[in-house]
This record gives sequence, structure tokens and C-alpha cells, in this order.
Amino acid sequence: MERKKLVVVITGASSGIGRATALEFASLGHTVVLAARRTEALAQLKLECEEAGGRALAVPTDVSIEAEVNRLASTAIKEFGRIDVWVNNAAVSLLGKFEEIPIEHFRRVIETNLFGYIYGARSAVSVFKDQKSGTLINVASIVGVLGQPFSAPYNISKFGIRGLSLSLEQELADLPDVHVCSVLPSSVDTPLFNHAANFMGKAIKAPQPVIPAEDVAKEIVRLTEHPKAEVFVGSSGVKARVAKFFAPSAFDKKYRQKTLKEHFKDVPVEVSEGNLYRPIDDITTESGGWMQEEKGGTTGKKIAAAAAVAGALAGLAWLGREKFS
Repeated sequence: MERKKLVVVITGASSGIGRATALEFASLGHTVVLAARRTEALAQLKLECEEAGGRALAVPTDVSIEAEVNRLASTAIKEFGRIDVWVNNAAVSLLGKFEEIPIEHFRRVIETNLFGYIYGARSAVSVFKDQKSGTLINVASIVGVLGQPFSAPYNISKFGIRGLSLSLEQELADLPDVHVCSVLPSSVDTPLFNHAANFMGKAIKAPQPVIPAEDVAKEIVRLTEHPKAEVFVGSSGVKARVAKFFAPSAFDKKYRQKTLKEHFKDVPVEVSEGNLYRPIDDITTESGGWMQEEKGGTTGKKIAAAAAVAGALAGLAWLGREKFS
């Protein structure tokens, strides 16, 4: 039986997970409505999605502005008559010590990452209730489970996204064909790290090991066929979750050390607002180049495998030998 062709709205579509997700849906013949701040990148992606076999519409959108998100939804309905899937994905990041991050930048991260998702969810849920069907997919992060030092605004937003998903899942439980899903990836090779605001005084790098954005995109597509409340992508995040559960104090100390070592280069840099307030056009690909850096670096560490005893031993062994994401 031929698969139903979907109309899929994707925010943060111009690079990284959003771009990979758009191309994955398009390759299956679905219609994608592409939203991001970068007009030229969206236009190029639209062409690539059409070449891949799907229909595509580019709608430049700043998700921190509610009116623009509402316009995105109404444009999709006007053009295609329905919305089957809404993927909340747009995000910015900021790294720095909690007390040193200017409060206006703190607020900007929350406005984009959390309120952007709230605006998207409100638009999507309204449509889904009328249709009595639809799938909302919120891209969160493993840091929304573990926490992460030196990235409080981003971390708070990802915890908030999980809370949003859980609340909506319960609120919409009387609509069997409306689904709310959260995706919690480990560290992903995307330009998020390249474009992050930086108040640490050291250059940022992606915590290794990283997984390709395409892995997350494939999981997002699978959720449209087999919805789940939460899915984890990347084994390192799952192992870290076990470690934190069984040895929280040891985990937190080790996590801090590893973050300082593996999330920053020993290279001084000036304070930067990154792409908080305006997009950066230098990287419009799925990858931020971090997998190549990993291949050229000191990788290949063996993952501890004490699975015979229980998750406790696996997690504790991982604390000392596996990298955090």
C-alpha cells in the first residue's frame, strides 16, 4: 500500500537537523514547508528538496516572533490545505558561566528555543484539533535530561521543551490520532556549535562523539509512522543517563571536567553573540564539520561494557571512559 504523502512544516530548516529532515521527507515524496531566518539558504534548500522528489515551499520565519510563526502556519494551510506534521527544531545556543551571561542574551535563547516551540505548538495543535489528526515533533536534547554546565540558557530551554511535550501529550490524550513526540539527540554534527554565542573566552567545539544529523532526521521520519512520546538518538547519551542515575555526584563532577576539556579548545577568543540576533550565512549544510574533526583527532576510545551485571556497572564504567554529549 502506498504511503500517504504528508505536508510537513519544519522550523530551523536552513542547516543541521532541520535541513537533513527536510531532505529526508522530500526524498520520500512528501511536501515540506521550510522555515528559518536565512532567505537564500531556504531558497536553495527548496530546490534541493524538489530535486529529491518532494514539493517544497520556503517561508522565511523568525520563530521568536509569534506573528511570523502564525503566518507560517496559515501559509502552509493556504497552499496545501492541511498540516500533517509540525517539526519544532529552530534553536540557538550560548555558552558561558551562568553569572557572566548578559541577561538579555539569556532571554533571547529562551525566546527562540522555548517560546519559538510554544508558538509552533499552538499553531500546530489548533490545526490538528480541527483535522482530528497530526503529529507534533519537538526536537529537544539529551541535555534536557542530563543537564549541562556552562550552557544554562540552552539547557533550560531543552528541559522546557520536554515539559511542553509531556503536558500536551496528556492534554490531547482524548484525540487518538494527534501525537506529540520529543526527540532527544546526543551531540550532533551540526552548525549549532559553529554559530553559538560564546562568553567562555575559549573557542567552542562539539563534544565528541558526534552523530550525523541524518540519524536524527531518520528518527523524526520514523515517528510519523510509529509515534512515541520520547526517543533518544545516539548511544552515548543513553549511557550518560544511566551513569547519572546510579552515581549522580560522581557524574556531575566528571561531566564538568569533560565539558571544560571537550566542549572548548585551548584557544582564546573574543566574546561573541553568535547567531542570537541575526543569522550567520557561512554554513548552510547539515554538518558543522565536527565528524571530520573527530576522525582527525584522538578518537576510537573503547566504550566500557560491563553489561552482564546491570546498567549501574555500565554507567559507572562509562563515567571514566566514554565522552559526554
